[in-house]
Amino acid sequence: MILTSLVIIFAGAIFGFSIARLPYLNVSGSAKSSFASSVAPGEWYWYSKGIYRIGITIHLTTVLPAGLLMGWQFIPVIRHKFLLFHRINGYLISTLVVISNVGALMAARRAFGGSLSTQAGSGVLAILSTVSIALACYNIKQLQIDQHRAWMLRAMFYLGTIITMRIIMILAALIISKTSFYNTTMTCGELLTILDTSEKVNASYPSCGEPGATIHTLAIVQAKFGAQPEQLASALRVTFGMALWMALFLHAVGVE
Repeated sequence: MILTSLVIIFAGAIFGFSIARLPYLNVSGSAKSSFASSVAPGEWYWYSKGIYRIGITIHLTTVLPAGLLMGWQFIPVIRHKFLLFHRINGYLISTLVVISNVGALMAARRAFGGSLSTQAGSGVLAILSTVSIALACYNIKQLQIDQHRAWMLRAMFYLGTIITMRIIMILAALIISKTSFYNTTMTCGELLTILDTSEKVNASYPSCGEPGATIHTLAIVQAKFGAQPEQLASALRVTFGMALWMALFLHAVGVE
């Protein structure tokens, strides 16, 4: 009964999260709901070009459909009376998740600053979810139904990390903003994207206006949630890696 309740809660959360993020499929659009307009300040500076643009596009266009389809796999009526749909949907979800993990790894270097803890956490999450899906597929081939279901549940719980992580990240950002002890660095190019004009950037961050400064020059930005947009971005960057690892730990332990 408890397991069934948890499945319903997590499947519903992933479904609702995916529905809410569907406008992100408009990756570079000017609409307020598009990914480019909704992402944290400064993130689009990197995601708008090169391999990071490819990676985030691959990730969004595969993980969101997977999230919409995932919950149906755990509804008993569908599993028992619509077996063909269950099988096709399962293979489709598995394919989408694996591809989305590739895209996530491509973009991880710039995700909320792309610290080593963030990159490592993204890699571990991708490995855990991919291996779980692979073992689930292997077990169903061996007609080991219980093991198949268990590994698919693990995969769903691991992927749900992204929701819990956001809650932890925001709460942590609010907490550290009560002090002045936390900060991070941003390039002058990122700051220019956030503040719009070089005059504003140079006034707030003199290192960007020094002779020889380029868009790659680094400036120290205080982490403060709810203040200036670049300070908000700094607060989220400081807490992202920690939140990812904490959420991953909670989900890995909780599913067992």
